[in-house]
Parts: sequence; C-alpha cells; structure tokens
Amino acid sequence: MSLKQRLTATAPIVAPGVYDALTASLAAAAGFEALYLSGAAIAYTRLGRPDIGLVSMSEVAEATALVRERVSTPIIVDADNGYGNALNVQRAVRVLERAGASAIQIEDQTSPKRCGHLQDKSLVSPREMVGKIKSAVDARSSEETLIVARTDAIAVEGFERAIERARLYADAGADVLFVEAPQSRQQLARITMTLGDRLPLLVNMVEGGDTPLASASDLGEMGFRIVIFPGGIVRALARTAQEYYRSLQEHGTNEPFRHRMFDFGSLNALIGTPDMLALGRSYEEAGTAAPRKEDASR
Repeated sequence: MSLKQRLTATAPIVAPGVYDALTASLAAAAGFEALYLSGAAIAYTRLGRPDIGLVSMSEVAEATALVRERVSTPIIVDADNGYGNALNVQRAVRVLERAGASAIQIEDQTSPKRCGHLQDKSLVSPREMVGKIKSAVDARSSEETLIVARTDAIAVEGFERAIERARLYADAGADVLFVEAPQSRQQLARITMTLGDRLPLLVNMVEGGDTPLASASDLGEMGFRIVIFPGGIVRALARTAQEYYRSLQEHGTNEPFRHRMFDFGSLNALIGTPDMLALGRSYEEAGTAAPRKEDASR
C-alpha cells in the first residue's frame, strides 16, 4: 500500500525518524507503516553537527537510496527548504523520487535553514514558497509521490500567519500540510480545526522542543494524520553511545556493558548475515551445476 493510499484510512500514521539503512530496517521490523528520513538526524550522525542547513541534497539522496534498497516501507524524506529556489526544488524532487522517496517535505525557511525547534529562524515570502510547491508538484513523475509543505511561521510571524501560509500552500497543490512547532495543546487543536478539512496534517514530536508531547493516538483523535518522531532515535543512541564509551574508558573492557549490547552472533542475525551468505552459496552452486546433455556432447 502506498503512503497516499494509507492516508485514506482513519488511524494516524506513526513515522519514526531514521537516518540510515540500519535504523530503517529496525524500524520497519518493529512494524511501522512509514519512516521519516530526518535531515536533522543525518546532520547529527554523518556530520556530528546541528541541523542548520549543513547537509546537502546529494547526501540526503544517497541516504534515501540506501534506505530504499534495504526496506520497502514508505519513506517521508526531509528536503529542508529544497536547497535553493524553485528550480533547485524541482531537481531535488526528481532526484529524491528516483532514490525512493514516497513523500518529500519542503519548508518555507531561508538559507541557511535551522531546525524547526531552534530560535532565530527566517522565512521566504509566501509567494516564493508557493512557487516552490508548484515546482515540486510539476517535477514529480508520480502522483503517488506526496509533497509535504511545512511552514515555520509560528515562531517568526505568529500563529495566525502560519495558518494563512498553510492555506496558501494547500491552494498551491501540496498533498500534506505541516505547521511546525505549535506551542500548546490549544494551538495543536486549532491547527486541526482550521486546516483539517483541507488536507492531511502532519505533526512533529520533539523531546524538549516547543510542542507539548502527546501520544500518536491522542494526536490522531485531534485530527492529525501523520505523527513523526524524527530525532528520537539519535537522542536515544547518542546517550547509549556516550555511556558505552565512558564504560570502556573506565574499565578497559566491554564486560560491564555486555548486557546492554548485541553480541557478534546476535547482531549478524539481526542484519540478515546467515540468509545473505546462504543466498550467495546458492548462486555459487548454480554456477557449478552439471552441464546439460547437449552442452556435454559438444
């Protein structure tokens, strides 16, 4: 089932954040119906830096292709502000769609952008963003590929202007609306009340961010159709890694930490090593099969 088809169902889609093929495979195995390839998570893990526009389109495209090779689950790809003007957006949409994106998210920030829950953001004009959305819609090769329009206007221009921008983006042809960083449950409710009859709505849960945390079921009852948890996996892994390295430095061995780790065999089983080795052997055996009678008589 495509992401577009899944959005016709009643229950909200929960899309955990991923940043590579391993995290994507683990999330897919856990049963999630969609994945969110987070630009912030890519910046955190590949660069060890904040989400301030340092990640390039080619790096996101490479990550998308590697994730798509590993899993068939629909992928929502964070394309920041489209990496430039409307023509850059068109190229990004074509490249990311070919790489395997099921949905491509574009925001209305200027360059360099900032994480949606950082301060001191700035926005392009509504007119420019409308042009970017139209260019994105024109660039996709399949209508099954969704265009997610995000506005960061709450923190810059206020809540009412954010709603106005979202309406303009819906009129421009977006498939999903994403009003970033609402600051209260009242604002969350107003987003669904004012925009829920237009398009499916996406909401972002960030631990320690501007938006109060809520469960996916609660948010679904409010009217949101997609709930993303983009950076949670990195925050979890970063804390675990920090504790692991401290333990290794202190003890000079992994023994005290072993109960919190996969051992060698368990990790290989998790990533499918036995199955892949067996597949390789099957091809080797196929190449050494006895020749057919007509070949042997030559």
